[in-house]
Amino acid sequence: MPHATLVQDVRVGEDCILHSGCVIGSDGFGFARTSRGVEKVPQIGRVVIEDFVEIGANTCIDRATLGETVIRSQSKVDNLVQIAHNVTIQPEGLIASQTGIAGSTVIGARATFGGQVGIGDHVTIADNVMLAGQAGVQSDIKDPGAYYGTPSMPYAQGMRVVALIRRLPELLSRLRRLEARIEEADRDAKDS
Repeated sequence: MPHATLVQDVRVGEDCILHSGCVIGSDGFGFARTSRGVEKVPQIGRVVIEDFVEIGANTCIDRATLGETVIRSQSKVDNLVQIAHNVTIQPEGLIASQTGIAGSTVIGARATFGGQVGIGDHVTIADNVMLAGQAGVQSDIKDPGAYYGTPSMPYAQGMRVVALIRRLPELLSRLRRLEARIEEADRDAKDS
């Protein structure tokens, strides 16, 4: 589509759609602190996009530092997604808008991510994992299934946590009343 940009060292397979404004092969976020300050680490790898992949508008896929950033066949990436250097997305990944995937992460086959998912660097996610919107993943997910929350947890547990969070002001009030009653009972016991 208009204004899709292939920067350098990019290979695109057959029947792919690259929507307007996407940038494929830009430098990854590679910097090192040295005695001279912050210096850029050369990003000399490439991007491989396999067949039947669709990349949404204004999505950025970074070139690998070394090796490859890979989007495997039949994956679909929504608008406004950031895929960092050296990420691999296995076949049939579905990634919704505003998701950010940090460097050297491996996403299993048939992964499905809701909007605004955040994934830390060097994480491995198993095949057939579904992440609900705004899930935050800082460590490996080894088992297929649905996950929710930050840090991500199995979906049912995550929903219980959210329900509990909504009740925290009420529970805190009850806890304080109980503590006051216990302190009063302790004082009464000492006085008698």
